[in-house]
Amino acid sequence: MKNTVNTLLQQKKDGNKITMLTCYDYSTAKLMEEVGVNTILVGDSLGNTMLGYEDTIQVTMEDMIHHSAAVSRGLKNTLLVCDMPFMSYQTSVYDAVVNAGRLMKEGHANMVKLEGGVEVVPQIEAIVKASIPVCAHIGLTPQSINAFGGFKVQGKTEAAARKLIEDAKAVQAAGATMVVLEAVPAKLATKITEMLDIPTIGIGAGNGCDGQVLVYQDMLGMFTDYVPKFVRQFANVGEVMKQAFTDYINAVGDGSFPKEENTYKIDDEIIDKLY
Repeated sequence: MKNTVNTLLQQKKDGNKITMLTCYDYSTAKLMEEVGVNTILVGDSLGNTMLGYEDTIQVTMEDMIHHSAAVSRGLKNTLLVCDMPFMSYQTSVYDAVVNAGRLMKEGHANMVKLEGGVEVVPQIEAIVKASIPVCAHIGLTPQSINAFGGFKVQGKTEAAARKLIEDAKAVQAAGATMVVLEAVPAKLATKITEMLDIPTIGIGAGNGCDGQVLVYQDMLGMFTDYVPKFVRQFANVGEVMKQAFTDYINAVGDGSFPKEENTYKIDDEIIDKLY
């Protein structure tokens, strides 16, 4: 079944959890599609996971379009959401609509995601008026990490909690059809989820949200230098990959690869004529 804005809304109404994972390439997208992940997010986290940047601030529109288009080629039924990178929508409402349109036309996204609450309502309204579905993102917003002074849980004080509730209501009223809640206390995220008609997707926000999202390299155990508290590693793919790489190096070194079954044949008569 094709996942759409309407099917995700129905999942919320029915109490069926929504699954979302990040993805940045064609081959991984095909695997996620085959097992039935509802939604794929081409996140600006690709700056960290794929491009080796220190943060998401350096990610460009061209980066997002390139990876989104690659992912789209591996999908048929999965809803594709693409992040709007830093400074692609903050500068003006006009820039926000133009860049959202590029992610749809060139990146083949089905929905765009942008960070912020009340302060980006004009951008959300304008993008929605351009017939582009929007996923909002509140709580810990990585593009604002310098303003936050680091990766910190949001909404822990009464004032901060009320601000998050205000943001959630504002983005819904502006026309967003989904909202990501990142690094928000579980009870607060549950309360916000119950207040909204649109689905909430949690990351570090407890299981009271309508769905969950994780960076796929984190949940596969591909990065071990730092594992966030909210991450569950469902496999240890990093170790499997390193062992395979090591076995390959050893096999090439001792001559056990390639074997005869890995090679192509030629008639001995032809070889004799060459000499």
